[in-house]
Amino acid sequence: MNFNDFTQRLAQVDARGIAIELAALAACIALAWGICRWFGRDQPKDSIWFGERTFDGVLFPLLALVFAELARRLVAEYQTILVLRIGVSVFLSLAVIRLFARVLRAVFPASNLVRLLERTISWLAWAAAVLWIIGLLPPVLAELDDITLAFGKTRVSLQTIIQGALSAGLVLVIALWIASTIEKRILREAVTDLSMRKVASNAVRALLLLVGLLFALSAVGVDLTALSVLGGALGVGLGFGLQKLAANYVSGFVILLERSIRIGDNVKVDTFEGRITDIKTRYTLIRAGNGREAIVPNESLITSRVENLSIADRKFNITTSIVVGYESDVAQVQAILCDAAKAQSRVMTDPAPVAFLMNFAPDGLEFTLNFWVADPDKGKDNLRSAINVAILEGLRAAKIDIPYPQRVLRVESLPPGISPPADAAL
Repeated sequence: MNFNDFTQRLAQVDARGIAIELAALAACIALAWGICRWFGRDQPKDSIWFGERTFDGVLFPLLALVFAELARRLVAEYQTILVLRIGVSVFLSLAVIRLFARVLRAVFPASNLVRLLERTISWLAWAAAVLWIIGLLPPVLAELDDITLAFGKTRVSLQTIIQGALSAGLVLVIALWIASTIEKRILREAVTDLSMRKVASNAVRALLLLVGLLFALSAVGVDLTALSVLGGALGVGLGFGLQKLAANYVSGFVILLERSIRIGDNVKVDTFEGRITDIKTRYTLIRAGNGREAIVPNESLITSRVENLSIADRKFNITTSIVVGYESDVAQVQAILCDAAKAQSRVMTDPAPVAFLMNFAPDGLEFTLNFWVADPDKGKDNLRSAINVAILEGLRAAKIDIPYPQRVLRVESLPPGISPPADAAL
């Protein structure tokens, strides 16, 4: 249909025909909403099919599109169609937008690029819908087909490039959708280990993206045999310029497969200590207790020395020291220290807190309190501070002296007429 056909249809419609089409369109929307509402009652909020509010998933515009197309074909037997034709194009654009938006948000929830892609796809889809409704889409496509670009000896029209990009995008989004579904429905139940689930998820996603890319290239008309040359060039590039990048990717899969370090482990790399929050294919994220986060290349975790503080035992030891006067009762001080640690709910009872007399310091007896926690990711300094406050209150209640640092000043000689002080100890 061209623009003249649209104007002719617009001139032929009347109020009664518009009312019939509006009623049919409302019935299609109500039927689609009712089906989505009925089957989406127990669905999770992140469902791609149903969305958060039933009508913002992929299923609602898809059902409305099917029902509107059936109603259009039925009503077209009796009168000129305008409203239902507009409804079909609107639902088609909405279904495409929802498909891209929901899948990309599910796969890349924290990416800013996803928001830009959503807005771009929305503008393109609505522009195509408007052009199709008013009958200008065929002339626009014909003009795009006349614009050609030269790639060596081959000339490709702009329409072919756009159609190929849209086809490739659609195939890749469907591949990401399948990978996300496999990860949520199968891997979460079949693979209990978080690291193995991560490597399985990455492998499935990479495989499906590769297959989807090959299908997309084949749909565009690219000869896949030419990719063998590209594969050889890529191998040479990996051998020379991309050695470090390839080593990091390979190291990432080795770490996930060997499980020498896992997500949730507390590790120490060089002087940085923290908890592993995520293992990417190229790098690993380590978050310290103070909130700082380090990005460590996976190759460094393979080739350098890494202390895994959780590889054999999930318990984490924390210590705190204090000095009391020499006249203090050692057993009483040890009991006060242990009781202060036991009063904290995060401190483990097995092994129990223990206090040792570690040193005869110049100012008094030096005690060290050792206690263990199973959740160091919740913070160590906050727990140590709470225990130190309890120790201070317990020592003060027992009237045990916490001495100030003392030094003895010995005067060898004084000027004439100045007598030495009565107490030279400062």
